[in-house]
This record gives sequence, C-alpha cells and structure tokens, in this order.
Amino acid sequence: MADDMGFGDIRMAGNPNIHTPNLDQLSGESVNFTNFYVSPVCAPTRASLLTGKYAQRVGVLSVTNGYETLNPEATTIAEMMAAAGYRTGLFGKWHLGENYPSLPNAQGFQEFVGFRTGHFDNYFDPVLERNGEPYPTKGYITDVLTDEAITFMKESKNGEPFFCYLPFNAPHTPLDVPGKYLVRHQNKGLGERVERVYAMMENLDENVGFLLNFLHESGLEKNTIVIFLSDNGPIDKFRGGPEDWRFNAGLRDQKFTVYEGGIRTRFFARWPGHFVPNRTVGIIAAHIDVMPTLLDLCEIQPTSSVDGVSLKPLLTEAKPEWFERTLFQNYSLQNLAGPAPYPGGIARTQRYKMVNGNELYDLEKDPGEKENLAAGQPHLLAQLDQQYRAWWSTLFPGGSFSIRPISIGHDESKKVRITPHLGRAQGRLEYTGFRGLYGKEKVGVHPSGVDGDWLAHWLSVNESVTWEIEVVETGDYEVSIDIRCPHGNEGSLVRVSIGEKYLESKVPVADLKVGEWKEVNWGSLRLVPGKYRLRVQATEVAGEEVMELGSVVIRKQ
Repeated sequence: MADDMGFGDIRMAGNPNIHTPNLDQLSGESVNFTNFYVSPVCAPTRASLLTGKYAQRVGVLSVTNGYETLNPEATTIAEMMAAAGYRTGLFGKWHLGENYPSLPNAQGFQEFVGFRTGHFDNYFDPVLERNGEPYPTKGYITDVLTDEAITFMKESKNGEPFFCYLPFNAPHTPLDVPGKYLVRHQNKGLGERVERVYAMMENLDENVGFLLNFLHESGLEKNTIVIFLSDNGPIDKFRGGPEDWRFNAGLRDQKFTVYEGGIRTRFFARWPGHFVPNRTVGIIAAHIDVMPTLLDLCEIQPTSSVDGVSLKPLLTEAKPEWFERTLFQNYSLQNLAGPAPYPGGIARTQRYKMVNGNELYDLEKDPGEKENLAAGQPHLLAQLDQQYRAWWSTLFPGGSFSIRPISIGHDESKKVRITPHLGRAQGRLEYTGFRGLYGKEKVGVHPSGVDGDWLAHWLSVNESVTWEIEVVETGDYEVSIDIRCPHGNEGSLVRVSIGEKYLESKVPVADLKVGEWKEVNWGSLRLVPGKYRLRVQATEVAGEEVMELGSVVIRKQ
C-alpha cells in the first residue's frame, strides 16, 4: 500500500511525467478495479483494510489527537490469519495507535518492523521499531521496508503460509528521496513538490519490481496473492486552486475530501492461474472488501462480522454474477468532536454518488463530478440521502463518540510514552513541529497537533496540557517528562498530576537543539485502577518561558 498516492501518480493513468513500469506491468497481470474506494485519510483506510469494517465501528475517525487509535477489541485479518497457521508480518506504517494494546504485535502481527505514527521524520538510515525495540537500519526507508518484507517471506520454510502487509510511507511528506530519482524530474516546470512526489513514486515502483522478482525467482509467484492500492488520494497544497495541483486523471479534489480525488484509488489483484489477468472491472468495491476477500480465497472462516463482501467472483470468473450495492463514507474534520451525518457524507451506487445530502453526480457520464444533478433528480437524491442516514445511524449508537483513554500499567508494556498530540492544550501553548516540504528545514505550528509535535510557547500558569488515561493495575508508577529549557529560563515549578495525586519539581537546564530532549524524572506515584486525567501545568514561572514539552513517560515499577 502506497501512502498519499494519487489516482494519477502512475504512467498507465496517462501521466506523461512519471515512469512506473513495474506497477504498469502488475496492472497488466492483475484484475484492475477502476472504481475502488478508500477513506479520505490514512488511519481510517488502514482500520477498514485490516478489519473489514467501516473505520468508525472500530474507533477510528481521523489521523491525530487519538481519533486514529484502533479499538483493541476489534479483530484484524492478521489475528485471523495467525489463528489459521499463517506467519504474519507488517513492514512500514501502522498509524492505528501509539500505545498498547492498539499496536501491531498485540493485533495479530508476529513480526513488526516500522513505525507506529502517521509521520516519520527521517527517511535515510531510519531508526525504526522491531517488535517494540529500537531498530537502526541503513538505506532509504522504502528500500529498507521492502528488504525486510522479502526477508520475512524468505524465512517461511517448507511452504509455511504467510500474510505480509507492506504499507509504505511514500509518497507521504516529508518528501525526502535519493537524488538519483529526483534529478530525472527537475527542470520540467513541475514544481519542487511534484518533482519529489514523482521521484518517490518511481523509487516505490522499483521496489514493487524487486518484490515481484523475488516471488518469481523463489517459486512463490503462483501461490502468492499480490494486492496493490493507496490509502487515499494525493495532497498538494491547501492554498491555490486545482490548476496548481499535480495530475490526477481528471478526478475532483484531493485527500481529506469525499470527492473522487480523495477516495478513489488504484487497486490491482494478481494470482497467476487463479485470477483472470489483464482484466478491468468497473464494479464498485472498497477497502472493507479486502479482508473478507482474502479470507474467502484462503478458505479461512471469519471470526467476526464485517461490512465488506468477498470479491472472489469478480477476481476468478470472467463473467461473474454480481449484485447492486451502495458504499458509504463519512469524514469531516469539523465533526470529529460531535459526529454529524454532514458534511463529509456520501452514498455511492454503481452509477450515482450523493454528497452531503444536496449533491448528486452521474459518475458513468461525469467522473470528474462537475455537474450537480440534485435539482433535476430530487427523488433519487432523497433515496440516497435516506440510505446514507440509515447507515450513519448505526455508526454511533449512543449518538456520540469518545476517544479511548491511554492505557497504563500493562505487563506487556510497562513503559508508556504519552505524546502531546494525543492530549488537549490549554492557554497559549502551541503544537510545534517540522513543517518543511522535505526534511527538517522549517519549524511551524499546527492548531491541534500531529504526531511528532512538541508543545512550546509556555508562558504562564494559565498554560497546561491534559490527557485522559486509564490505569489497569495497582502499582508504583515512575513519571518522567521530556523537556527542553535553555539557560536563563530554568527554575519554573511544574506540577504533573494524575487525578488528585501530583508531583512537583523545578525545571532544570536542558539547553538542547531543536529535536533533542532531556528526560527528567519527576518522581513516583502509587496508583490504583481507574480512569484519570493526566495534567502538566506550571505553578510558578521563573523565566520568560517555562519549557518546551516533548512527552510524558510513565513506567510501571
């Protein structure tokens, strides 16, 4: 799975500025779905892909602030595959939770090499995670992840079946890429951002070729199902109109939206001797269908209900019988705190698409969604709106949604690092992070924070940050905080409280570079099971600024 790859980021889309021979070849050897749908953003697609359910049903609404954390009670395809005797591995971007038990190794993946968050800031010689431990690597991150996946498959001895999930983080920002790929696109008038995206896609394409060559040369090709897709549409820039965006094969809009440019992806499925090759399927399908399809093909009985259906007939039969269905989506940043059906709602039939209850498009005639037919077909609009609202009413049975508290005290994860973007900042605190086009060239702010951010602009006792946590076992818990504080600002008194209990200490000097942190022990607390509010707040200010906060670390002793 690519990350933020657009429908047009491939040569076969008619894009004259990109060279993707391996993906083009894979398409020709596969069943190619031309109306395949995912969510408008990363984490919901990943949740649906792994569970076969609409993401809201498993606790995933968006990409940050805790809205990306998978309900650990959800059953993933990796859990089902493992139970059926398959080796399971994930190599790349998880983005469904930063803390146990919403982690790959707790959700069915026996081998995990990658990163937990939605972003990763170092694409060269990255220090990844391997099954909970730091894992230094050498090379470019897409190459590294491919090599790890191939190694995992090589280690399947004597025909032992495997399930290998390879979610690349290309071409997601930061747009770092080896120069030999980038130089091919310079001086074409594309703009630096597009140049870098295309360079990253060509490197990804090369790695797809390495994977396919490995399967061929190892003799695994005929007994291995290969699926390729992207997690959502492309993202260019928020300012400027579509004329400034990169080629997207005529689809409307981009990531974060429920228009075709945000949710329609390439989907190739190859299994030599079993799937009809070089076949184009226009029937609508979606991420929720991947899990039931793979289980059906591998003759594994599902152990939980799903929203998707098995696409096996469309893959294995030249002229399959099929049925009329309606696909749904619900996503809007403005409705996260209080779920509402609109904006961000669609109902997609084989021909028509309803958007937000007041737009209707005939996608057979108008795939670019240029002509709103709502006024001319009010009955169809009302019918699809009714279907959509009936579906939406099943997502939030109580009419509301609560972010899961961060779990503390599991024996399987005695150390929990709690990052700023999972909390709520009060006062003038700013979520600060690297906002450059590539690398770490520029530090900027975000209104609510994303992973990798820290908290700055801590000026008074009126600033604080809070998290909702849940202690699962009685014990003594050591509390530390990652800080940065230059000479002259040290000495502020900072309180870390968990419920009614608290620790206070003075901020020491931590005169570090941007991106470096000093972990300072604040003391220990005796805690009993329950839900609490964790708060960090200054009670006395000694200098111009209290400190910058990178994270809070809680260890069960």
